[in-house]
Amino acid sequence: MPVIDRPERTPRLHRTSQPRTVGYVELARENHNFRYLWFGQIISLLGDWFNLIASASLIGLLTESGLAVGGLFVVRMLAPFIVSPLAGVAADRMNRKRLLIAADLMRAVVVLGFLLVRTPGQVWLLYALTALQLGLSGFFFPARNAILPDLVTRGELGAANALTSATWSVMLAFGAALGGIVAGQWGLYPSFIIDAATFLLSAALLSRIAYDRPPALGEADARPAAVIGQYVDGLRYLWRQPDILALTLHKAAMMLFVGGSFQVIQVRLAEEVFVIGEGGGTSLGIMYAVIGIGTGLGPIAARWITGDRQRAQRIAIAVSYAVTAAGLVIVATLASFGVVLVGTLLRGLGVGMMWVFSTHLLLELLPDEVRGRVFGTEFAMHTLMSAIGALVAGWALDGTRLGIGGIVLISGGLILLPGALWVVWNVIRHWPAQAGELPAK
Repeated sequence: MPVIDRPERTPRLHRTSQPRTVGYVELARENHNFRYLWFGQIISLLGDWFNLIASASLIGLLTESGLAVGGLFVVRMLAPFIVSPLAGVAADRMNRKRLLIAADLMRAVVVLGFLLVRTPGQVWLLYALTALQLGLSGFFFPARNAILPDLVTRGELGAANALTSATWSVMLAFGAALGGIVAGQWGLYPSFIIDAATFLLSAALLSRIAYDRPPALGEADARPAAVIGQYVDGLRYLWRQPDILALTLHKAAMMLFVGGSFQVIQVRLAEEVFVIGEGGGTSLGIMYAVIGIGTGLGPIAARWITGDRQRAQRIAIAVSYAVTAAGLVIVATLASFGVVLVGTLLRGLGVGMMWVFSTHLLLELLPDEVRGRVFGTEFAMHTLMSAIGALVAGWALDGTRLGIGGIVLISGGLILLPGALWVVWNVIRHWPAQAGELPAK
């Protein structure tokens, strides 16, 4: 299939041409397809956070090793990275609704296997099951991003993206806190049963979506060599669209310097510094909950100012890096659990702003023909960088004298680098002539 260069070849639309913007309540009330997708996300994410808290706490208890915990997050990130080339093509070749349902059903079966992990000698099984679960997630998330513009109008897109991102954050706050309570008070294994049940319920909700859009590559050659060529076409598209490429790299930069490492550091903080509940499960849940609050509030509050205007969203992305760095500096003090939570909240605010606005710009700019492959590539890049960040943090905790505070402080300095590059890119190369203009699709 030829590479699409549409963002540079079509005329721009100005404020007078923009569709009516739809609010959150109106979107959820009037668009039943989005509502089922959203409800499925709510249920599935609840189980995801139960699973993450329980599996991280379990491997910490069984191994008592920061590197082993880091290895868990490496597996969680590398698995979707490995499948991402096939997943991106699948999201453009297959019916996206059926792909989402299949991924949910298979994940429901896989997570029940976590119940078998009981001794240090069975930790390998936890890694293997995690790889299977997150490999299936590598198919799910690019397809969910790709299907969103198919289910909403352009005027609904900004609200839909912000609402799904805020839902991720709210369920992180609620699910992580509840998962931490369950793990701390009743043990770790009930969390895996709950996770399996949520996948089944999510699949049932997704089955209610009315969706018959033909796949963008449905008629293309399905031979393995052709499928590889289709993925390469997606990479060529990114190479020819440097602004799209820059947008796809934001999450990778954030996960390399902050996301991956902070997940490992949080486990160590919960287990050794601020221990609440069995194995620090409750304190770990509280920290994840605070991140969820921050990542939810940040983009919702910022969108009141930016609206769906490209220029304002690009500025907000730059600001998000500074906010994230400030939060990490506060965490690095380790003054008290309350102070760490304040810094964690700021870090969540910054990450949430970057995540929502970079995704919204991609949804606006990407043509349907390549959407699945670009989101698959973006997912691959940020999962790979998260794995590297987690591995480096685990090694630094066990093999250096930097300590938790030193590692977090270094992360706070490094995250300013991609923020500065983003500012330079926009000022020199891509500042839109008018604040309200959006490219046509």
